[in-house]
Amino acid sequence: MNAADMLEAWGAHLALGRRRSPHTVRAYVAAAARLLRETGIGDWHGVAALEAPALRRQLAARRADGIGNASAARELSALKGFIAFARSQSGGDAVSPRLRGPRMKKGLPRPVTPDDAVNVAELVAAGAAEDWIGSRDRAVLFLMYGAGLRIAEALSLTAGDAPLGQTLVVTGKGGKQRVVPIIPAVRDAVELYVARCPYPLADQEPLFRGAKGGPLGQGMVQKAMARARAALGLPTTATPHALRHSFATHLLGAGADLRSLQELLGHASLGSTQIYTRVDAATMLETYRTAHPRGR
Repeated sequence: MNAADMLEAWGAHLALGRRRSPHTVRAYVAAAARLLRETGIGDWHGVAALEAPALRRQLAARRADGIGNASAARELSALKGFIAFARSQSGGDAVSPRLRGPRMKKGLPRPVTPDDAVNVAELVAAGAAEDWIGSRDRAVLFLMYGAGLRIAEALSLTAGDAPLGQTLVVTGKGGKQRVVPIIPAVRDAVELYVARCPYPLADQEPLFRGAKGGPLGQGMVQKAMARARAALGLPTTATPHALRHSFATHLLGAGADLRSLQELLGHASLGSTQIYTRVDAATMLETYRTAHPRGR
């Protein structure tokens, strides 16, 4: 087996075995390719024998290329996973070398206000080249803000999921399924899109279609929101994913408990959800500073 075969097997393991996104697969395979190129290793046993010092050297080389903490952390995660996979391919246990990554400063998600969330969706719809395209983008954004879906989750829905009921079964990261409630505004937005879509929608085919009838890509929704964001004077942080953050923050502010929010968002751990308590506290502090006569 040569390096190309190893990289192909690694990519297939990530895509099929771990169900990682295409973007993650490309990044992790590229990291493995750099490791093989720098070390000259061309077999599983050679990779399996690598330990923490080899990873430190590889990260030092990448640091010299100018990568930051986030990229270094992802590189380390990819390399540790690749070595663990090599060890399993060599007949051993799939364990990775013990090496701590760079410390990451967690930033707070920046939600948009309820009015801005709706205004963005409406402006996206109004600015579309065709009515059905506007209805489509509006429905996708409503699913993110009104149901807390990731953009990939919204675009993975099939025509068989429509018409939406009171709840929707969503398949998220790692193939994990969850049930989310669907409010009337979201249901109506999807129904309007389905009624206007000019393409036949067979049950197992994608619900959301591109202008030429193929599956809708994330980039089209992101570009539409970027145009609306500029027109409304919103910050660059007002992305489609920010609508999901808004969904979480506004529910928490209305009294939702963290465990329920964890289930609605599809987070694997409660720790991922707890960041929204910081968001809510930050929002309240900003409101106090703006409104209270002694706040500044």
